[in-house]
Order: sequence, then structure tokens, then C-alpha cells
Amino acid sequence: MPATVVLLLLVLVASVTDLLRHKIYNWTTYPGILAGLLLNFAAMGWTGLVQGVGGLLACGLAMLLCYVTFKIGGGDVKLIAMLGAFLGPRQGIEAMLWTFVLGGCMGLIVLIWRVGPVRVIGRSLRQIVYTLRIGRWSPLTQQERAELQPPLFLAPCALAAVVIVRFSLPGSGM
Repeated sequence: MPATVVLLLLVLVASVTDLLRHKIYNWTTYPGILAGLLLNFAAMGWTGLVQGVGGLLACGLAMLLCYVTFKIGGGDVKLIAMLGAFLGPRQGIEAMLWTFVLGGCMGLIVLIWRVGPVRVIGRSLRQIVYTLRIGRWSPLTQQERAELQPPLFLAPCALAAVVIVRFSLPGSGM
């Protein structure tokens, strides 16, 4: 339980800085990674440390792939790696996936809020018709590209994901 409280506090701090400054700071994630490993070791000995390192590597490497492939921030990579250090590989990956699902939902909500539901549906249908007629995707204008890139705050989504996973809320894999 102490590890859960520490994890929730660290992710709460990251959520606040992410929302206010759109940054997740190293002074939150690096000590958090170390705390996760140490708390796992204190609770379960070497087995706990192995679990923490496994989670750190599994989540960290998956996020590193996302960092290289997509436009994801370095702070997000370290934040999810920190979750893995606390939660281990199984729960860490589950929390990471919940973070992505919740982040995607929030991104869609922000997009619809900014652009409007009628325009989103209209443009989507136009793209589908164009693709079916011509056989390829219609290139987007610069304005359309800009509208499709709303700011995404993963730390609050990670906070919700930790609550879902740690407390075995409905829908979690436990």
C-alpha cells in the first residue's frame, strides 16, 4: 500500500505539471523510478526488484518505440517507465495500455470540441468516399493537419490508469 500511495502522489504531481506547463519533469520521474525499485525490493526482496526492473524495461522500451515512431514526449516515456518500475511488467503494461486508451478518448473529445461534430463527421465521410472512389487517401491541408493535432496530456490519463489497475476497477485485467 505505501508503494501505491507514493506512485499516486508522483503521478498526481506529473499530471499537474503536464496540465499547467505541458511538461513532465525529470525531478518527478527519475526519483520515482528509483523509489519504485526500492519499494518493490523492500516489500518482496530480490523478487520485487526483478519485477520492478522487468516493468521498467517492458514499459520503458515500449514507450521508447513510441517516442521514435510517433510524436510522443520524452517525459511521457519516463512517466510510463516509472509506472512499470512500481507496478511490474504485467500491471505496468496494463496501465500503459489504459493510458493510451484514455488518452485517445481524450484526444477525440478535444478534437470534436475544437472542430465540431458536424465537421468531423463530414470530413470523415468525405475521406471515405474519396478513398473508395479514387483508391487512395486524400492529402490533408495544413489547416486540417493542425486541427488533427490537439495537445494530448498523458499524465492525467496515466493517473486514471493507475487507479484502474491498482484498485482492480471493472474493465481491468485482474
